[in-house]
Amino acid sequence: MITFKDWKKEIVTVPNLLSLFRLILIPVYATLYMTAKTTGQYLGAAAVLAVSSLTDLVDGVVARKCNMISRLGIMLDPFADKMTQGVIILCLTIRNLTILPLLILFVIKEGAMLTMGCLLLKSGKMLDGALFTGKVCTTVLFVSMIALVVFPTMPKNGQIALCFICAVFMAISLVSYILCFFRRKEHIRDIEE
Repeated sequence: MITFKDWKKEIVTVPNLLSLFRLILIPVYATLYMTAKTTGQYLGAAAVLAVSSLTDLVDGVVARKCNMISRLGIMLDPFADKMTQGVIILCLTIRNLTILPLLILFVIKEGAMLTMGCLLLKSGKMLDGALFTGKVCTTVLFVSMIALVVFPTMPKNGQIALCFICAVFMAISLVSYILCFFRRKEHIRDIEE
């Protein structure tokens, strides 16, 4: 039976609260970006993304340094990342169809990763945190997407170049997760550990 103390340690932690805060920022960003018309408004939307990115960085550091890693946090942090990334790419695509191939690749990548994660859970296992390639991909994606938000009139060649860079990192990340899934040795552990 879970006691109040266990519940507080597992659920109410600084990293989990930061992940929830990032989820709350998603509709704020979407509203600001989709209604933006001036440079200041685009900068406001980008500032929300910057805050979201910083809280993502801080929650990981706090979780490790202060021993606040929880099962909920292991799921909540990447969920907040993926929801934020998905909404950013979707909003950019709605306003600029040049981004559409990146949105399609994102959906394929995340769909594959969700499927692999569910199969692991079904067998009583889970990924032991994000892979290095996944962290790099997340960083590249956030930096590139913030650049596209800050510079909405970026020349098409610049937009295509940023999307291509993101696509390369997404593909590398997906391949590394697929390899990890099929090897099932490194980075995968039993849920009960």
